[in-house]
Amino acid sequence: MAATGINHVSIVTRDLDESERFYADLFGAERLVSPNFGVPVRWLRIGDAQIHLLQGGGGGGVGHYGITVDDLAPVYERARALGALDTAVNGHHLWELPDGVAQLYLRDPSGNLVEVDARDAGALPASVRADLRVLADAQPQSDENLRARLLDGERHG
Repeated sequence: MAATGINHVSIVTRDLDESERFYADLFGAERLVSPNFGVPVRWLRIGDAQIHLLQGGGGGGVGHYGITVDDLAPVYERARALGALDTAVNGHHLWELPDGVAQLYLRDPSGNLVEVDARDAGALPASVRADLRVLADAQPQSDENLRARLLDGERHG
């Protein structure tokens, strides 16, 4: 169940444009394509990681961080056994993004939202895939949204 790194931090913002300008001006952040999650969001690249800006004031604007793992199945099984799976934020706890990344949402003992990401949702065991929902089935994805890549900027090996 070893993690390979933190891939992003999500920040709730009052104004997406203002926040994007701030991170671009101060740190040279570059806007990336993002999927449609049904709420206003912007993904920015800073080095090998990302900042995800979430528009505040809505039900989807919950700050969190994303941890990359090589094998999501044991994390899923352990989080389920602990009762840590979170369905409140996105309506379900296990999603497949347009790029094939699997996202698992859970809560730590203090209630902090944690997103756990793995590169290939298709490689999950059938027992885990049975619980997987496809984001594109829940939220319409434009051609641009379909080009979004969550983990492309990470270094591996």
